[in-house]
Amino acid sequence: MNGTEAPAPHSVPARPVHPVRFEGDLESGLSRWLWLVKWLLLIPHLIVLVFLWIAVFLTSIVAWFAILFTARYPRGIFDFNVGVMRWSWRVQHYGYRALGTDRYPAFRLAAGSDDAARLEVAYPENLSRGKVLVKSWLLAIPHYLLIMAFGGWLSGLLALYAALSLLFTKRYPPGIFNLLLGLNRWAVRVVAYAALMTDVYPPFRLDQGGAEPAPAV
Repeated sequence: MNGTEAPAPHSVPARPVHPVRFEGDLESGLSRWLWLVKWLLLIPHLIVLVFLWIAVFLTSIVAWFAILFTARYPRGIFDFNVGVMRWSWRVQHYGYRALGTDRYPAFRLAAGSDDAARLEVAYPENLSRGKVLVKSWLLAIPHYLLIMAFGGWLSGLLALYAALSLLFTKRYPPGIFNLLLGLNRWAVRVVAYAALMTDVYPPFRLDQGGAEPAPAV
């Protein structure tokens, strides 16, 4: 014993929780055949979502000016836009972005207690007035390029592999589902940032799995 204290162990800062909470369940007992006609079953949703996303575009213009002058995102517009994103994710999870459930998605903006696909965005009390000028068209460009280069075709190939696996083996490989959820989670974080809902820059990583990853310590 030399009377000196041992140095304290170096602590690694925890990874912050992202304001976008994006989750989806891989449900059991998926049909071998239903995926062949989901494109047809989803037509009513797609028609409604076209008009809802037009509304999101218009309300986002209002939000842009509100943030520029007040540094706040109007709460009613925020909740509506998150609701459209949530509805879209339920449709995508049922459809060809994940094929994670055979339960037909609900026609609603609000979250449901039994939803197989869930999306929440933490409401920001204040947003940067300066960033609102450059987030959507400049700061998000690296993400746009990567998603266009890899996200679309890779998600399509993975979903096709999952569909064929269901058809011939009635099994959905969990690793494929986890990777699909990671790609979708990344894209939704970018959408939330570009839609001015958060100032937290989306990370360049795939947080895979159906559940939102816990903070790393």
